[in-house]
Amino acid sequence: MFDGSNYPKSLEEEQFENWLERGRESKIGYAFLLIVWDALDEKYLPVYIEDRQSIASYELYPYATGQEALVAVYDLYSEARVSLPVL
Repeated sequence: MFDGSNYPKSLEEEQFENWLERGRESKIGYAFLLIVWDALDEKYLPVYIEDRQSIASYELYPYATGQEALVAVYDLYSEARVSLPVL
């Protein structure tokens, strides 16, 4: 997934599935999986959050000025991709 020029690199589907499963199994009531690009280490990181308001604390890829940039957000239970605002 994340193939193409709109993304920094591709992500293995198996890794994505593992991240979803780990978030659902957590004792903390996470609702969303954020896929974050770490520009320094050049890899994707999973970030789990409980509410939509927490999404706003991340800058969107490719416009982020910091080390981390939000690439995508998924609902942990429906696995649906959450729409992000377009800049």
